[in-house]
Amino acid sequence: MKLYTFHRSSASFRVRIALNLKGLPYESLPVHLSRNGGEQNLPAFKSVNPQGLVPVLIDDEGHSMNQSLAILEYLEETCPQAALLPSNPVDRARVRSLALMIACEIHPLNNLRVLHYVTGELGVTEEQKNTWYKHWVELGLTQLEQRLSQEPQTGRFCHGDTPTFADCCLVPQIFNAKRFECDLSNVPTVMRIFDHCMEHEAFIAARPERQIDAS
Repeated sequence: MKLYTFHRSSASFRVRIALNLKGLPYESLPVHLSRNGGEQNLPAFKSVNPQGLVPVLIDDEGHSMNQSLAILEYLEETCPQAALLPSNPVDRARVRSLALMIACEIHPLNNLRVLHYVTGELGVTEEQKNTWYKHWVELGLTQLEQRLSQEPQTGRFCHGDTPTFADCCLVPQIFNAKRFECDLSNVPTVMRIFDHCMEHEAFIAARPERQIDAS
């Protein structure tokens, strides 16, 4: 398989974790989101994904797919070993809900193209941009903390004692939160889970600085 990716892309990070957890080898095809005006905007990549976003996964049969959570669902359906969703429908719904809290409620508001828009088109200062970023990340993680700390299904990971979609989404978001110096002191359950994830080789190997385009 081939993965169009960018080392700092949260969405790409999620897919790298999932591929590693399932033991699926893949070739990284870097797309630098801030070099040359953004390589995702070049015709060569737009022919792969007209939306101009990473990740894009090309499977062994040449099928192309984008959107990180759709890719995770595809991997789960085609490679069920090292399951990333529980077997119980209610538990599966919980894991998907946790993943979507991050992927749909937190991440889009601090996506690179959103930040470029607020500083470019809207003309906000770097300080104002960072205030925007921290507000939405800290609010979203606080809400996630409330669920994880109160629901009995939480274990060493977001759901029980094995990684799921939710952990694939959580770890990249915490990496970004740390990069922007967000206050994480009020989310101890979130950070406990993050720290446990980062002891797992699948998460370690997916880290941004470990990718071939990180230099």
